[in-house]
Amino acid sequence: MFLVGLELNAVRLRAQARAAVAVSHASIVVPFVLGSGLALALYPSLAQPGASFVSFALFMGVAMAITAFPVLARILTDRQMERTELGIVALSCAAADDVTAWCLLAMIVGVAQSQVTGVVAITAGAAAFITVMFVVAKPLVARLSARCDVATGPLPPLVISGTFLAVLLSAMTTEAIGIHSLFGAFLLGAIVPHDGRIAREFTAKLKDPVTVLLLPAFFAYTGMRTQIGLVSSGEDWLWCGAIVLVATLGKFGGTLFAARFTGQTWRNSAALGALMNTRGLMELIVLNIGLDLGVISPTLFAMMVIMALVTTAATSPILGLLIPPTTPESRPVA
Repeated sequence: MFLVGLELNAVRLRAQARAAVAVSHASIVVPFVLGSGLALALYPSLAQPGASFVSFALFMGVAMAITAFPVLARILTDRQMERTELGIVALSCAAADDVTAWCLLAMIVGVAQSQVTGVVAITAGAAAFITVMFVVAKPLVARLSARCDVATGPLPPLVISGTFLAVLLSAMTTEAIGIHSLFGAFLLGAIVPHDGRIAREFTAKLKDPVTVLLLPAFFAYTGMRTQIGLVSSGEDWLWCGAIVLVATLGKFGGTLFAARFTGQTWRNSAALGALMNTRGLMELIVLNIGLDLGVISPTLFAMMVIMALVTTAATSPILGLLIPPTTPESRPVA
C-alpha cells in the first residue's frame, strides 16, 4: 500500500478532479446501496453469529464498492494506456475511490468493534492524523525529497532507514486509532512527491520483493482461508451469482452513467465502468478484515472471493473489446 501511495500522481488527480469526484463517488454510492440492500437477504443465513445487522450491511456495501487501484494501474500499464486521457481519468477515479472506501472501512471497523462513542473517537483520530500528515508531514517530506533530488550518489542510509521507519510508524498510528494499518502506509506514500527521487528509488527497489514475494504470500494466505467447498448447494451458487451480478451492475452502471454525465463518450464511459469493476487485491484485504472481525461467515467469504476473482478477470478482456489498440483512446496524450 505504501507503493500504491507512491504511484499516486496528485497533479493528474487535480487536473481530472471534476470527473474523478463525480465518477468515483457514483461508483461507490450505487454499489454501496445495492450491497447494503442485498445484505437484507443474506444476513439471516450468511452473517457470522453475533454480528449486528448494521455492521453486516455496512460491510457488504463497502465490499461491493471497492476498486483495486494497484490492479487497475497494472492493467493500464500493460496496455500502455496509463498516459492516455482515459487512463488518467481511470487512475484518478480509482485513487479517489480507494481513499473514500478506506475511510468508509475505517468507520465500519469502528462500528463493528465498539459503540457510537468509539466511532466518534476513531473518526476524530482519523481526521487529526490526516491533518497532521498533510499540514505538517507533507511539507517536511517535500523538502527532504527536493534535497535528495539535487544530491549526487546513492540515497543516504539514514533516508532509507528513516523512510522504512516512517512507514511502520504511520501504519502503527492508524492501527492504534482503530483504522487498518494499510491506510497509514498508503497515506504516507501519497504525501511523498510522485516524481521525486525517493519515490522513484523506493518503487524500483521494493516493487520486486513486494510483488514477487509478499503479494503472492498474501494471496496464498487468502486462498488457505477460502473454503470453496462451503459453497456447495444450488442455493449457495445462486447467492454467489447474485453477489457477482449486484457487484457488477452497481460498479459498472454507476460509473457508466456518471462518466457519461461528465462528458465522456459512451465507449469511454463503458471502459471506465469495466476498469472500476476491478477489485482484486483490495477486495481480498477488505474480506480478510471482515472475516477477522467476525462480520461475515466463511461461506460468504468464499462467495465474495469468487466475486472478486470474476470481476477482476473480466476487466481486461472487456477493456480490449471496448478500446482496441488502434483507437484514439488508446494513444498517449502529449
